[in-house]
Amino acid sequence: MKDFYISECVHHENKIITSSFVVVSKQIKPKKSGEPYLALTLGDRSGHLEAKMWDNVEEVLNAFEQDDFLKIKGLVNKYKNRFQLTVHKLRKLGESEIEFADYLPKTTKNIDELWQTLSDFVASIRSPHLRSVIQAFMADPEIGAAYRNAPAAKTLHHAYIGGLLDHVVSLFRSCDLMCRNYPQINRDLLLSGAFLHDVGKIHELTYNRSFSYTTRGQLLGHMVIELEMLHAKIALVPGFPDELKTLLEHLIISHHGQYDFGSPKLPMFPEALMLHYLDDLDSKMEAMRAHFEREADLESPWTSYNGSLGRPLLNTSKFLAPKKSSHPQHSSSLGPVVEADPESAPPSDASSIDEIPTLPGLDPQG
Repeated sequence: MKDFYISECVHHENKIITSSFVVVSKQIKPKKSGEPYLALTLGDRSGHLEAKMWDNVEEVLNAFEQDDFLKIKGLVNKYKNRFQLTVHKLRKLGESEIEFADYLPKTTKNIDELWQTLSDFVASIRSPHLRSVIQAFMADPEIGAAYRNAPAAKTLHHAYIGGLLDHVVSLFRSCDLMCRNYPQINRDLLLSGAFLHDVGKIHELTYNRSFSYTTRGQLLGHMVIELEMLHAKIALVPGFPDELKTLLEHLIISHHGQYDFGSPKLPMFPEALMLHYLDDLDSKMEAMRAHFEREADLESPWTSYNGSLGRPLLNTSKFLAPKKSSHPQHSSSLGPVVEADPESAPPSDASSIDEIPTLPGLDPQG
């Protein structure tokens, strides 16, 4: 087990640490003097950390590559309100020194239970053609094993081992609830689209040492890969209707919802539109949850800027938590102190009201 994880930076600010990391990315850049320095992204199962090595760089330039594991000594500090590591020394770790579970985040949920929940939902699909094609995916040993372990994304959401399965089970539950509120939705079609919409991630992403893209994933993307996979499985189901095949293809290629987000087509029927919005909602809720978890030790209810959502976030649990009093209560000869009801007692002066955090372009008085 590692002694230090990236999520613990808040407890080690301006301190020297020695720990091991996986190299998520490696860049060699020039200083103003023309000499090289190293710009690294380091990872462990708790997150990512930017790192810079300024001195004695020539000695280690060719000593390691991306996806290697390093033992690093360096200073944890902040730059532009973000933690980074200034590397003093490093060396490449041997295979016998590596505990792989320390470096890739993994779902805390039970994979077998998630898989059973997924199977139960698929068994509830009434259309024999749709149920058969989805079960053909699940019965494939290679696909089944990968579906249980793959992340749902490299960094944006559900970026951990088991993330794809976790995401799809959550999406199934949302689809099931929404179909009860919108009876005109074809539940079988929506659930099938939910299962298929990210199945290509098992080939698009690699997750042996760190989360990155395969060459095929870089060149084709998961949607094209999913169409190929779908066609192969449909061929195993006799008499699969062409109309259903076309609808499944559209669910796959439209689920990102916008041309700018990589969808070659916009959602053009109700199930496709619902799949897009529920998928987007689930990914954003997970992105928020993970961001709050990463910054759980910070006192402020406001997080740092979230790049994927394009805004800082307010942790309402922290914001609504009882405030710690900075003034101890003193006993009085007049009798016991009676606490005022915070719902009915007006503030004694304006300074007792929490300051309203301001964001760029927002007038707190407006």
